Amino acid sequence: MNSIRIIPRLDIKGENVIKGVHLECLRVVGDPQEMASDYYQQGADELLYIDTVASLYGRNNLLPIIKKASFDIFIPLTVGGGIRSLEDIRMILRAGADKVAINTYAVKDPTFITEAAKTFGSQCIVGSIEAQRVADHRWEVFTDNGREHTGLDAVAWARRLALLGAGELLVTSIDQEGTTRGYETELIAQIASSVNIPVIASGGAGNPEHVVRAVTEAHAAAVACAHIFHYRKYFINEVKTVLHQHSIDVRL
Repeated sequence: MNSIRIIPRLDIKGENVIKGVHLECLRVVGDPQEMASDYYQQGADELLYIDTVASLYGRNNLLPIIKKASFDIFIPLTVGGGIRSLEDIRMILRAGADKVAINTYAVKDPTFITEAAKTFGSQCIVGSIEAQRVADHRWEVFTDNGREHTGLDAVAWARRLALLGAGELLVTSIDQEGTTRGYETELIAQIASSVNIPVIASGGAGNPEHVVRAVTEAHAAAVACAHIFHYRKYFINEVKTVLHQHSIDVRL
């Protein structure tokens, strides 16, 4: 089993890192370069950048931020938001990213995932799923940073993304995001047991024990965290130490 990855998530609007609750009520929390450098020094395994308004405005605004980060941050960078063409992916990878996360356009044109995976390799393509609970044991996929209904069942869509060629899945719970109440472990577990590719749990981390549960109960291969790192509730090495104490393999 590979080491569990701890991934700070930086949601970007304009030139700022922002943080909200349920993907809404966004507040500016810092400068992306300063925060990324800090997380790199703390021992982050990867960084996740999401342009929160890219799909709304039809563009990804992260190229300058990624170019700047790639000069002195030497861990994988994943970039999402507004990706709708192979040229978009090519430009983001050339800017210094290692992977791209695709949500809205994958729903509009699922064959794009296959085309992208064939062109750049599945290891570069992350299927991004924003899901909200709509009934017991059922979640609906949303797009456009949680703004648009799709009618798609999240678990079924995860299986399809894997079959289409995604090399990894990023699963964000809209219900839990920003609440610090813990990950939506039932959803993560259902998806992780339905696919044979790594699943990144996102949305809801409030303490290291939440991260432990995402790994041990939901079988996440990685966890994305924002609030607990942005607001200095915990440092990355503290979270990794707790995981290590639970006999979970992490890169210390």
